[in-house]
Amino acid sequence: MDTVSYPDEKVIKFLNNFVIPLRVRHDAQPLATDFSIKWTPTLVILDSDGKEHHRTVGFLSPEELIPSLLLGIAKLHFDLNAFKEALSNLEKILFDFPKSSSAPEAIYLKGVCSYKDTKNPRGLKEAYEQLQARYPESEWTKRAYPYRLL
Repeated sequence: MDTVSYPDEKVIKFLNNFVIPLRVRHDAQPLATDFSIKWTPTLVILDSDGKEHHRTVGFLSPEELIPSLLLGIAKLHFDLNAFKEALSNLEKILFDFPKSSSAPEAIYLKGVCSYKDTKNPRGLKEAYEQLQARYPESEWTKRAYPYRLL
């Protein structure tokens, strides 16, 4: 990623504005053990207490790296019950990176966040319908399958 993704202007801007990047060698102890780093690159989204919320392993192009990081940030907010913040990041993925591999999970999580925030199951059904229309073979469509009945 050093030669393709990290030098990309959009990636640099995103990293500088939205995360606190920390680069650690894969064999640096105790972090490699603490975070079960088995392969590089491994990107881990942590909260301020060091709790993991999202992980990717392997190369990501700039077009996939930014939405993956946004998804990780959204999951962090989701786990902290900050649903409006999570929804904001998920919307950004779906608007700016609709063809990314993060988009199906973003639709799914958007439906779950909407439900958790409003207690209205409509968002869950809408998530399934969007997944079925855009990504019928996605694992996230399969996971949302029960929501079709709502």
